[in-house]
Amino acid sequence: MFYGEFAHSLDRKGRLIIPSKFREALKEAYAEKLYITRGLDKCLFVFTEEEWKTQEGKFRSISFTKSEHRKFNRLFFSGAQDVVADKQGRILLSSYLKDYANIKREVVFIGVSNRIEIWAKESWKEFYDTSKESYEEIAENLINE
Repeated sequence: MFYGEFAHSLDRKGRLIIPSKFREALKEAYAEKLYITRGLDKCLFVFTEEEWKTQEGKFRSISFTKSEHRKFNRLFFSGAQDVVADKQGRILLSSYLKDYANIKREVVFIGVSNRIEIWAKESWKEFYDTSKESYEEIAENLINE
């Protein structure tokens, strides 16, 4: 559903415009409400409402008697906010999410199939630069599992 990489900036009011390709995909899926939360690797995860419910069901089923499970669920769900884009396709990120992802002004939207990731531009560049060399090795390991 979501594919590609798009650079954007926060506007003066701290809003982000969702890339037009992603807005088109959201429109085709009849998805208005989005859920944004703390992702992994210091990025933000953005889910459609339908995908959020799927993920929520998975995480709800893990045992709350284990410390690591409780910790993950607390951080994942306490960081969540639901948003609806305005007519121009803009969303407002909470300050705690911007702080978590170290977002100042420049961001990169990444399409990762069932979710969108929002990265601080510098963080994405660092992740990409350190990961691109092992791309083929990672693919081999995943495909041979």
